Amino acid sequence: MKISISRQNIYLLIVSIFLLIFVLLFSFLVLIPEGKEYREKRATLIKEQRSLREYQNFHDETLEFLKELQSENRAIITAFDKSFNSVKFEKQYKSYFSSLSVSKIPQITKEDEFSVYEVNTTSQISSPKSFYEFLDAINKSDWIVGVNFPIEFIREGELIKSSFSIKVYSNAKDSNKSL
Repeated sequence: MKISISRQNIYLLIVSIFLLIFVLLFSFLVLIPEGKEYREKRATLIKEQRSLREYQNFHDETLEFLKELQSENRAIITAFDKSFNSVKFEKQYKSYFSSLSVSKIPQITKEDEFSVYEVNTTSQISSPKSFYEFLDAINKSDWIVGVNFPIEFIREGELIKSSFSIKVYSNAKDSNKSL
């Protein structure tokens, strides 16, 4: 019995075997090692994406909190940007006292980003009520002011003289300066 295979079928068989060998070599030499590297990179990418989401959520929460604080404290933020005017201060709060004088005390240290003023007042009152009204009014002013202790009240007949110092807080004009 003689098997007769045509030349075309032999060529087709050789090409098929060659393609099968090529596919197997390509699979074992290229695809499988690259697949392993792909899985490792994919696992790394998933971890980094998770980390990115956590940081993005933290950023969003912090930004939301910052915006909320800015909206709640808008008056304080704008008050920090206003410069203190002692003449305007005297005009605005003179009504609480018989006389009011404001004098600047020279800065002792250069580290302080605020100015210190001494306020001397005289009132014709029998109690320091106008002083407390002045404190309420100064809390609603355009400046951030801290009244320092001790506050001296000296009675002279029907007059009560008071002396105290205030600190006016404001942003430094040059925010990039080095200390």
